[in-house]
Amino acid sequence: MAWRDGKASSGRLLLFMASIILGIAAVVSIQLFSSNLKDNIQRQSKSLMGADFLIDSNDKPTERVKAIIDSLGGADATEVTFSSMAAFPKNGSARLVRVRGLQGSFPLYGDLTTEPESAGSTYQSSGGAVVDATMLLQFNIDIGDSIKIGKITLPIVGKLIAIPGSSAITSAVAPSVLVPFDLIPETELLQMGSRKEYQYYFKAPDVDLKLLDDNVDPILDAENADIDTHESTSRQLGRRYDNFGKFLNLAAFIALLLGCIGIASSVHIYIKEKLASVAVLKCIGASRKQTFFIFLTQVIGMGLLGGIIGTALGVLLQETFPYILKEFLPFDIEVSITALPLITGVLLGVLMSILFALLPLLNTWYVTPLEVLRMSNNGTKKPKRARIYTFTAILVFVYGFSFLLLRNATQALGFVMAVVITFSILAGIAILSMKIIKRFFPTQWGFTSRQSLLNLFRPNNQTMVLLLSVGLGTFLISTLYFTKDILLSKTQLSSTGNNANIILLDVQTEQKEAVVQSVANQDLKVIDKLSLVTMRIQSINGILSNDIRKDTASTVNQWVLNHEFRTTYRDSLIASETIVEGEWQTAVERGEDVIISISEDLAENANLSINDKIVFNVQGVLMETTVGSIRQVDWARMQLNFMVVFPAGVLEKAPQFHVITAYVPDAESSALLQRDLVASFPNVSVIDLRQIYSVIEDVLTKVSWVINFMAFFSILTGIIVLIGSVRTSKYQRVKESVLLRTMGAKSPQILKISALEYFYLGILGSLMGILLSLIGSQLLATFLFNEPFVPSGIPFLVFLPGITLLVLMIGLFNIRSVLSSPPLEVLRKEV
Repeated sequence: MAWRDGKASSGRLLLFMASIILGIAAVVSIQLFSSNLKDNIQRQSKSLMGADFLIDSNDKPTERVKAIIDSLGGADATEVTFSSMAAFPKNGSARLVRVRGLQGSFPLYGDLTTEPESAGSTYQSSGGAVVDATMLLQFNIDIGDSIKIGKITLPIVGKLIAIPGSSAITSAVAPSVLVPFDLIPETELLQMGSRKEYQYYFKAPDVDLKLLDDNVDPILDAENADIDTHESTSRQLGRRYDNFGKFLNLAAFIALLLGCIGIASSVHIYIKEKLASVAVLKCIGASRKQTFFIFLTQVIGMGLLGGIIGTALGVLLQETFPYILKEFLPFDIEVSITALPLITGVLLGVLMSILFALLPLLNTWYVTPLEVLRMSNNGTKKPKRARIYTFTAILVFVYGFSFLLLRNATQALGFVMAVVITFSILAGIAILSMKIIKRFFPTQWGFTSRQSLLNLFRPNNQTMVLLLSVGLGTFLISTLYFTKDILLSKTQLSSTGNNANIILLDVQTEQKEAVVQSVANQDLKVIDKLSLVTMRIQSINGILSNDIRKDTASTVNQWVLNHEFRTTYRDSLIASETIVEGEWQTAVERGEDVIISISEDLAENANLSINDKIVFNVQGVLMETTVGSIRQVDWARMQLNFMVVFPAGVLEKAPQFHVITAYVPDAESSALLQRDLVASFPNVSVIDLRQIYSVIEDVLTKVSWVINFMAFFSILTGIIVLIGSVRTSKYQRVKESVLLRTMGAKSPQILKISALEYFYLGILGSLMGILLSLIGSQLLATFLFNEPFVPSGIPFLVFLPGITLLVLMIGLFNIRSVLSSPPLEVLRKEV
């Protein structure tokens, strides 16, 4: 019976199934990709690091660290890496690069891909450089030309295509240049304040890495060094992409929820039409259970088929993800298919079909044979207890699935509450709209205008479902658009010349005035001149750092004790800082206590508060300080921010280096300045924020594309739900339109009635979605991005009329048969 009835109603059930397919496809594709990502990270962890484990330090290793390296059999490869300016004598161009001085056969795992292939193994013995291939192409440089790094000029012997652990994004910011380790001292670039890192790579496949980490890491921490294993690196890398995966999972879940709405609305109207048939079946002896299971079997069948098709579509879709995300990942993804996401997709299709179809299906249980003689089903008993149980099961389903995605009970509960609140607001606005129209009904309007408004609150109206589906779809796409605007606004360049877009690093004291003069000679504006002093924490509130490290009950984060702080001194706050506790100290006179200001995150990680005592080791000199204020720092701003700021009058005579910031109006001025500085001051690194902004904008564009790519499923599912809801309402509207034609209504009148009805639904639903997205985007801007939110007019100018037009077109498509055929023919066809 379920099969026979399903064949007769296949058109309506196909729309029901379409709601399932897209939601399942989104979930399965994301689950498969996440599984593949984790498997690839774990499988390629050695290749990503290039070794089994490494020991690293921000300075030359101490004698104790050297002894540990020797006790482990000596390093199989050694590297020192730092950022510096590089110049190409061929055409005078210059670029910030990542210099990697290597010794030994790095990488120990994975491949160093160069052109020619032999360059990766011969550059150390030949004394040449292997340079990033993209950068060579950018500056029209080829093999055989030379590159100047600091005081030395090296021949370019190869192009660097790929090296373990490098991605397209990191290469775009600072391309890699490989040079022999022994030539690094000749560059004379490793001076005071230079950021550098020494790494010692080991190949030891049979070593218990966890035991090694547990035994050696505490000793290295005390020597300002660290040990990283390929296992810990893979875990860190996995966590780096974890939030991205969670976001994509939530986007897929939104598509799934919209599909659930489509299921509920489709089955609601479908069962409403079948109640008379159910009553007939009961008249001829069918039991409650039989009639209920006839339609439940249809729902399960459609859910199973939709789950299978959606799963298959998800498998095909996940094949495209590695191509979309390849620039974000420092490795290639090998795609494979695992069973769990496939089983989950099919079961999910069946489960969501049953749960979200159960409410309307329950009506069949309470239909009496007498309903055959009744003109309406208003007298049908409403199963209150069963409805409560069903609502509870739906909420448990939503919570369980969100917990599966987020792996956090509190966040899952918050997500469920957010879903319930959003649905409640949209439903409340729909109900309120119907009541307002009914209460203030314009009786003086013409017949067609009144009839279109009547359709919004008369029996069998679809106002609630249509406003929910249209509102949610519009809400999602508008929020994504507004969020993209918020993110991109963080990288907009100022054209006023008041904000620096060039940063000159590692300027030595004797070079400071000459560098400033070089900038001024090119008629460029110097924005700021900062002095930096490096120091470490010696003790906190009288307790030595080493004692704090050994205290297992200490709440002080270990990185605070190991970190080399780069501090500055000034008499005022800057735009990115706000005092949240204490008072700012502008200057200190000789003999007075040194009152410093620390950032919020340092206060939290070091468990510090106002009036706490910190002793700093300033390159061998101990300095006692007192915390006088705590600042909130906006680290996202493209400017120099500091965890520790001293007042004026304290550090002026300490060993220091300097940072100079300037503003350049265009790319040509920036290139000219960089060429001049590289020629005169090879140790000075120039960071062109214009290039950084360009990379960030490119990254955000790609991220936005991925977000919109996933949002497409939610939006497309919303459109399918919309089509299903509007198409399903056709079976009520056709009879009414035929009756109107029978009573003498003309086709233009019927067309106008339908057009106005769907116009009202489209514009109200899309307007609600955009307005709700304004509220959501404002909350995101305030609490997540900490940025001002300036709404764009695009959603109002594009989304509002576009979605309204879509609803209108679908609605008018429904009644085309009424307008083109005789009434009796239409009724026969629809029946």
